[in-house]
Amino acid sequence: MPLAAAANFRRNGWLVVALLWFTACLNYLDRLMITTMRGSLMETIPMTESQFGLLTTVVLIVYGLGSPFAGYFADRFKRSLVIVGSLFAWSVVTGLTAYVKTYDQLLALRALLALSQVAAVPASVALVVDYHRGSTRSLASGILLSGAMAGAALSGLGGWIASNSSWGHAHQLFGLIGVGYSIALLLLLRDPEDTDVPLPAGESSAAPVRLGEAFRSLFTDPGYMLIIAYNCVLGVVAWSVVGWMPTYMKEQYALTQGAAGMYTTLCVNIAALLGLLIGGKWADRWSRRNPRARILVPMIGLFLAAPGVLLLIKAPVLALALAGLSMYGLFRYFSDANLMPVLCMLVDPRYRATSWGVSSLFSTLVGGAGIYAGGMLRDAKIDVSRIFEFAAFNLLLSAGLMLMIYRHVGRKAAASAKVATPAAADA
Repeated sequence: MPLAAAANFRRNGWLVVALLWFTACLNYLDRLMITTMRGSLMETIPMTESQFGLLTTVVLIVYGLGSPFAGYFADRFKRSLVIVGSLFAWSVVTGLTAYVKTYDQLLALRALLALSQVAAVPASVALVVDYHRGSTRSLASGILLSGAMAGAALSGLGGWIASNSSWGHAHQLFGLIGVGYSIALLLLLRDPEDTDVPLPAGESSAAPVRLGEAFRSLFTDPGYMLIIAYNCVLGVVAWSVVGWMPTYMKEQYALTQGAAGMYTTLCVNIAALLGLLIGGKWADRWSRRNPRARILVPMIGLFLAAPGVLLLIKAPVLALALAGLSMYGLFRYFSDANLMPVLCMLVDPRYRATSWGVSSLFSTLVGGAGIYAGGMLRDAKIDVSRIFEFAAFNLLLSAGLMLMIYRHVGRKAAASAKVATPAAADA
């Protein structure tokens, strides 16, 4: 392939990462800012603690149930158009949320938000690895998902706006921003055209995409089943922190609603953003010597994240708690930078977005159940720190599952080498 064409393809790949970074930022900001405005919501729309937890749980349930089909949709049609349509739809829903008057209306719009957002992330991560085919794959994935962490960090603005104005104004503002950005994205975002840039060994997407075949391919692969188990365990950790950490910090350290939301979201998500970049870059460099490095890096990160959670819940002062939260965010998100690259090692290239969506189904359903269980514990007057003790254990369990994936990929590679060696000798 001409050097100029290859360089242009690489530039387009990084442009796509930049465009989708802002999309991921808005995705998580719009989804999570409601967790930072609990007090303001309860003043205008009466609800129990369990009902407040259900506002996040319903998003996860709808998001999870729709994820496999949304992923297939992103594999079947142009990923760029799927992303633009999703962004426009959820931004409209975000703006409409400002006008609800009852809890049932709010719950219904939260479900609609999840339905409109569900295709964006599978399509985005798949589009990024379509462009990044070599030693930039983990870093590009990490940069993309760092946009989600930035959005989660900025979601604390929702609590701040709610405290200083109203929670409805926050939804109006970010809904309008999203609609405007969807128009810009329609003009700029494109799927990769036919190109001579080589695919990694064993990757091809020439065969047609079929839903039944996709599910059979995924659910008969032992390595992919390990990924599902891994995402379920890690999903409980991630969503428990998202759903209940602002409340824990507010009550443990006598903070205001706005301060608790800003401290929590900024601290953990800035650390997570760094973790995505460091974990992605480290895995890319290490993978030049060890093809399974993109599995080892997340495993190491999860082992290091667990002590951070324990430090957080045992800390006698706020500064130490924030240090523990930062430690968790930094090391735990080594895994997210490498999840799609690991999936690329396990699944049929035609079904990358589907594989992401199916694993999201299980992780979000389990994570949503965990958040609702946290609300039940709150109603029963049980200390919320118990949730985070369980999260520390789950981080170690996730690391163990990643070790099993590492061994599975090694056995798979060894079996492929044994098949290839006699074939080469016969030739």
